[in-house]
Amino acid sequence: MISTIWRNRPWVSDAATAALVLAAELGGFPQAGLDVRVVLIAVGAAGLMVVRRRYPIVVAGLVGVLYVVGAQPSSYDAPVSAMLIALYTVGRYTPAPASIAMATLAVVGGWVVHNLSGALAGSSPVMILPLALTPAFPVAAGHIVRLQAELSHRREQQIAEHAVRAERRRIARELHDVIAHHVSVVGLYMGVARRTIPTDPERAQLALLTGEGTARQAMTEMRRLLDVLRTDGEPIENQAGVGIRRLPTLIEESGNATLEVSGEAVELPTTVDHAVYRIVQEALTNTRKHAAGARTRVRLAYLPDLVEVEINDDGRARPGAVRPGLGLAGMAERVSLCGGEIHAGPSREGGFTVHVRIPLPEKM
Repeated sequence: MISTIWRNRPWVSDAATAALVLAAELGGFPQAGLDVRVVLIAVGAAGLMVVRRRYPIVVAGLVGVLYVVGAQPSSYDAPVSAMLIALYTVGRYTPAPASIAMATLAVVGGWVVHNLSGALAGSSPVMILPLALTPAFPVAAGHIVRLQAELSHRREQQIAEHAVRAERRRIARELHDVIAHHVSVVGLYMGVARRTIPTDPERAQLALLTGEGTARQAMTEMRRLLDVLRTDGEPIENQAGVGIRRLPTLIEESGNATLEVSGEAVELPTTVDHAVYRIVQEALTNTRKHAAGARTRVRLAYLPDLVEVEINDDGRARPGAVRPGLGLAGMAERVSLCGGEIHAGPSREGGFTVHVRIPLPEKM
């Protein structure tokens, strides 16, 4: 919980860092040793921590100035904690060239300051070298964390891309049955027409019209396959029981959801029928995963030229921006293949909402 708050609200982390720096810089002095100069340097170093992410180079430079001032002959020691954090921030939030330049400058500046103050007098090179290189260590640590974060982000992107490709292959396997069905129906009615033309022209004409309509529907659905590549040799999954007619069973199996249907029900293209079912199924799965125990309302509306689906749960709203996961990526891919649009995110009343609108082909 605490890590989530710090990740979504960086200012909280920066404020906590500033408080820790202030405590570290003032905590080592007895009350009698606190003078105006000591307090000003400590407060200045701590205050710079609040804006360290936004201006890492500037903050490191200003803290370096305070470090030089504090390292002058006095009873006060330099703001070491603020300096280390500022150097780490440079490595964490700036590109490699800037990090290297700042680390080099910090090493040289630190060596000069300590040499002028006499801190290195009489020390052997074995002792001087680690002390001189100390400012480079937090910069290197910050840069390593930066690289790890970038690699993690790239892995997440690759996983999402692989999920999209897998979803496309799965959709293609489902549509294989659709196209095969339409082609077989067209062949059946053409055969009926061929046999009945001599004896029953009206029945033959009806069979031809039905075959023509089926062929047009097949062509409409095949156009949506242009961007879908199916991997050869993969088994075709059985999609029996997948469709809007099975939504009541799916809702009942979810255990904590209701279904509302409005409008006059019409026969949907198989691609749209499958897409609606899969979207509702994935949304219910996400609710169980991210908002266990929440109630879900599924609304299905048949409109004159489109079908509309809305899945809304009353779970606790998740803070911060919503990062699209694999389930949302699969939903978006299905809706895109059907030529529709999808909106998913936290709702104003709380919980999460998935809203889908898919256009229907003109009636023939």
